[in-house]
Amino acid sequence: MSGEAAGSKEAQLPARTGALLPMIIGAALFMQTLDSNVIAIALPTMARSLRSDPVTLNVAITAYLLAAAIFLPISTWIADRFGAKNVFRIAIAAFALSSLLCGIAQELWQLVGARMLQGASGAMMLPVGRLVLLRSVRKSELVQAMSYLTIPAVIGPIVGPPLGGFLVTHASWRWIFLINVPIAAVGILLATLVMPAVREEKVDRLDLRGFALSAVALSCLVYGFESLGQDMLPRPLVMAILLGGAGCGYLYLRHARRTPEPIIDLSLLRIQTFRASTIGGLFSRMVLGATPFLLALLLQLGFGMSAFEVGLLTFNTALGAIVVKATAPVIIRTLGFRNILVGNAVLLAAVSAAYALFEAATPHWILIGALFFGGFLRSLQFTTLNSIAYADVPAARMSHASSLSSMFQQLAQSLGVGFAAAIIDLQRDWHGRTMLGAAEIGLAFPIVALVSLAGLISFARLPRDAGAEVSGRR
Repeated sequence: MSGEAAGSKEAQLPARTGALLPMIIGAALFMQTLDSNVIAIALPTMARSLRSDPVTLNVAITAYLLAAAIFLPISTWIADRFGAKNVFRIAIAAFALSSLLCGIAQELWQLVGARMLQGASGAMMLPVGRLVLLRSVRKSELVQAMSYLTIPAVIGPIVGPPLGGFLVTHASWRWIFLINVPIAAVGILLATLVMPAVREEKVDRLDLRGFALSAVALSCLVYGFESLGQDMLPRPLVMAILLGGAGCGYLYLRHARRTPEPIIDLSLLRIQTFRASTIGGLFSRMVLGATPFLLALLLQLGFGMSAFEVGLLTFNTALGAIVVKATAPVIIRTLGFRNILVGNAVLLAAVSAAYALFEAATPHWILIGALFFGGFLRSLQFTTLNSIAYADVPAARMSHASSLSSMFQQLAQSLGVGFAAAIIDLQRDWHGRTMLGAAEIGLAFPIVALVSLAGLISFARLPRDAGAEVSGRR
């Protein structure tokens, strides 16, 4: 065992910081998810301010995604090399600086450059922060820690639309970036005071060839999935990008088999619990990523609600997620990981598919109840997947596991949104319509939900006592 692995046992968090550390890391995740969901609403206003058009300005979203995809594979190697605490604080500071640059940008090229810096720093924050968490808590405390960490991932997409609509309408689009600065300042201060200094004594050499292949593969796949259904690029070009990404991924697989220290350790997929969280979780996370996107379209374009009204309504999803914070450890300890992953995946798919039954005349109390229950199920699935992923991963391989898990999550979110958008776009072409209606949007819910059930294959194969050390279930 390396010095870091041994040292991590000595760096156990005292009880008073057990909730604070995951919340600090979760705040960094909140900035990312909030930012990514706010900018889409602000694009038309930003385009007028920067003397551009919304379609062209969409490159600001693309720049962030590409930069994040490129730096994800190398994030935890940098943390091992320079110290996770140092890298996490620098990443937050860089995210704040890039947010400030976005907020004061006067030209499109300035905004794109700042968004690329924002994407690169964002790629460092979550994997590195999660690495600190994994090396600082006992496995028996991991479920509780992950329940705190999961809340921002669910709240960000819900709070983003109404907050963005409010700021753009009543203040300025620049504030959607500037609000990150004070949040980041508090995050850096708390990280300095609370975060333990964990560092790997022996660091693998940097796999430059593997880094290049994985970066190109991931960026092509993420960009290709995000481009599906957006009509920004010709479909043959989008397919070529996806095929190029798949090709580079295949070349990386061949490279990783011959390299003793690959940048992405795919041998981790031999660990059954980690494989269930990543491969099986890929399908579950598709519906987790697509549902907020589809709900925003259905309620705004299908039912004619404003972004602010939609945000007030869908905030009930966040309330359901908050309830999981207190109940997830008890549920997981009582039922076990396998039972929850299987049963909750079915319930989550059913509830997500049922959103297609919403109509403009549906009473708000029914909408609120369904969104609250859906938010609870989504957050429970997030927490369960994130907790079981590291149940059987050796301490010395946590950095590789955090990086690989982050890559799968990035792909799953892009794939879910892209797949949902492609379904809607195909229906629009089939019916020859230029405008979206509730019927076209609603059909995407059950289709995405059905695909998400493919994850049951991995979940059902788990043993009954899978992750027992983490869940506390006998």
